[in-house]
Amino acid sequence: MRVLEAIFLVFANPLFYKITLTASTPLIFASLGGVYSEITGVVNIALEGIMLLGAFTSVVFTYLTGNVWIGILMAVITGIAFAWLHAWGSIKWAGNQVVLGTALILIAQGVTGFLMEPIFGKPGQTDFVGKVEEIKIPGLVDIPFVGKIFGELSPFIYIAFISVAFSWWLIYKTKLGLRMRAVGENPEAADTLGVNVFGIRYFGVLMSGVWASLAGAYLSIGEVGHFRELMSGGRGFIALAAMILGKYNPVGAMLASLLFGASSAFANQMQSSSLIHVSATVKPLFDMIPFILTIIVVAGFVGKSRPPKADGIPYEKVS
Repeated sequence: MRVLEAIFLVFANPLFYKITLTASTPLIFASLGGVYSEITGVVNIALEGIMLLGAFTSVVFTYLTGNVWIGILMAVITGIAFAWLHAWGSIKWAGNQVVLGTALILIAQGVTGFLMEPIFGKPGQTDFVGKVEEIKIPGLVDIPFVGKIFGELSPFIYIAFISVAFSWWLIYKTKLGLRMRAVGENPEAADTLGVNVFGIRYFGVLMSGVWASLAGAYLSIGEVGHFRELMSGGRGFIALAAMILGKYNPVGAMLASLLFGASSAFANQMQSSSLIHVSATVKPLFDMIPFILTIIVVAGFVGKSRPPKADGIPYEKVS
């Protein structure tokens, strides 16, 4: 009964919904990156590495300049450059996209770990360098319950939801979006109609670098104000699961990201509940809830969520 009471109190607490939004935001950004890349036909599991590099770069340049927005800008530029490596290997040289993505993740982990001591003078974790301040909405913040959820949030959260709306419009309501979907479904036919298949695929992968780097920047200077090694913590893979569950659609990916964010918030709030005691032995099980949910989702929905027909298949232009 105490467990049921604790669960009820979790869902009745506005903090649960605010934590859901904060936990979902990096997943929304990264899953959008996956959507852009994969609807044009390129599998991009390097999202995890781009997130990590974005988190690191935003902290480095915030530390060097004292300006968090310069840190974010440099994170995006670095994310685009890193995504270009994936695009170059996958599109120009028709490399194995999963192997390339895995290699880029390992490179990101190695580079960020190696540069910690030369730049910050110590390994592991940096000191606080700066953080994007939350936006307080006058009037809304004073509304009971609702105000505690939406009244004061990071600008990143608003940007994430605006990005979803923009991406849906771009992909489904513009000529560019039509070409992106055509290239992902049938690049040969698109090429016959004069569509630059390679150019569209480069665009999709580079845009995945933009969104994934924003996800990383949010994890560091958007949320905690510092960087720690491997702080992406597998979120890039959870974002890929959200993309699959969301059927490669920006809105679907957002809803799936909110589901995963809610699972993280639930685990967090249950551990802090005064009604139940979570021992050190049981705590890791709560921490694993989002990853267990990811496995269930991928196992249960991967066959039902149809990817673009040419997803993961290199295109070689016939002269």
